[in-house]
Amino acid sequence: MGLIDSVWTQYLKIAKSEISHFNANPFNVQWTQLEEIINTAKKTEYGRKYNFSSIRSIDDFQNIVPLLEYDDIKTYIHRMMKGEESILWPGKITHFAKSSGTTSDKSKYIPITSENHKHCHTRGGLRLTASIYDQVSYPGILDGKAIILTGSIRNNYPEYPNAVIGDVSAVIYSRLSYVLKTFLTPDEQSNLLEDSESKLDVIAHKCIHEDVRMMAGSPTWMMILCKKLLQITGKKNILEIWPKFKILVHGAVSFVPYRKSFEELFPGDQVYFFETYNASEGYFAVQDQSNSEEMLLLLDVGIFYEFIPSEEFHNNPSKTKTLEEIELGKNYALVITTNSGLYRYILGDTIQFTSKLPFRIKISGRIKQFINVFGEELMVSNTDEALNKSCQHFNVKVKDYTVAPQFHPESSSQGAHEWLIEFESTPPDLQNFEEFLDKTIQSLNSDYEAKRYKNLALSKLILNIARPGTFADWMKSTGRVGAQKKVPRLSNERKYLDEILLFNKQ
Repeated sequence: MGLIDSVWTQYLKIAKSEISHFNANPFNVQWTQLEEIINTAKKTEYGRKYNFSSIRSIDDFQNIVPLLEYDDIKTYIHRMMKGEESILWPGKITHFAKSSGTTSDKSKYIPITSENHKHCHTRGGLRLTASIYDQVSYPGILDGKAIILTGSIRNNYPEYPNAVIGDVSAVIYSRLSYVLKTFLTPDEQSNLLEDSESKLDVIAHKCIHEDVRMMAGSPTWMMILCKKLLQITGKKNILEIWPKFKILVHGAVSFVPYRKSFEELFPGDQVYFFETYNASEGYFAVQDQSNSEEMLLLLDVGIFYEFIPSEEFHNNPSKTKTLEEIELGKNYALVITTNSGLYRYILGDTIQFTSKLPFRIKISGRIKQFINVFGEELMVSNTDEALNKSCQHFNVKVKDYTVAPQFHPESSSQGAHEWLIEFESTPPDLQNFEEFLDKTIQSLNSDYEAKRYKNLALSKLILNIARPGTFADWMKSTGRVGAQKKVPRLSNERKYLDEILLFNKQ
């Protein structure tokens, strides 16, 4: 082990100690997070409006402060972006994360306060690093270089002259210390280029001869970069280019459909895959066990968590669950209060708890990315797993997919799920693949199985094959190109599927 990496290993013992503390005292630590947020924000405009000074307990907080979504606070955020002070958080906020929007806006903007940057995103990254070093014998990350694939940032918006706006990955990257950036490759200017396609070309050419030990980013962009590297070098896999590579950190979208492809890119057993749950709104969880799909919920990063049972979400819920009240295996909509000025904010993700003490979770989907037109309650976690099992069975690989309902013309109460899949290698027998996928979904989701029984409400799924590049073309045309942008997997309506099907014909 090199000297720098050895010193770094000792430093990470602090993070490991902090993890042990919140695992042993989860409820006290969570109350401390909420109390600090409320006390810090009590003199802001929002804090005065909801009388934060009167809050003495979690019950007070839940009774006084309303649940909200982005559209409820976007006017506050736009005022902050124009330079107004102490609106949702004390002082003037200059950095904002831009991510996919809502039904009424193309994009949404999340404040990244200094406290949020330091105590949430940075601390979350240290938690992940501590977990890696705890599980992997000599990761050696700081003895070589690391690639962090980011989006881009801008600070020249005419309507927001003093604001720095961009993908959360780029905003956090731009604020890293000079010392940390010396361990990263390529240079900052290259990594923050706005055009994602040309940026990946630049990164590929600049990093071929570097001693890269780790890469982090969304599976989609890491896959594109890896393929560019192989195309440039003519090598068979990435370990022929970076023989000391050991750690691949993924997040943003499910890794399930991509795992087989990455295992082929990094053959053998020297490379470890780690999942992280890091969104524009905060750094929530890290994978703390090897070969696990669970992640440890981070309880001391300036976030207070609440949970709404998924079955109650669309009935205008007023009561949430706290960490003490959750049940294992249930789907919950995640509600957060953060040190970036978000209070009882409905994030949009759904999670399941897989264990208590310590509290571990897995992401099960999105509140608005599910299909329940026929009472089937199909979640993204179901389709990801079913597709992964089908690909393994037929020895094929998938790049992207999306699913929407299709009503039968003769019946408003009967239909099917229509899929569009872009394969890397297409199954030789599509009919068998279609049938296998349909039966696998039934095995994973009893509601879908019940609706499929004798075609009672659902017929067998409909499978469409996308030409190469279809999803990328659609993403680019809709302004979704970037590190944090995602293809919508499931929808109760056909808007996305119909749009992408049109691109598929071009």
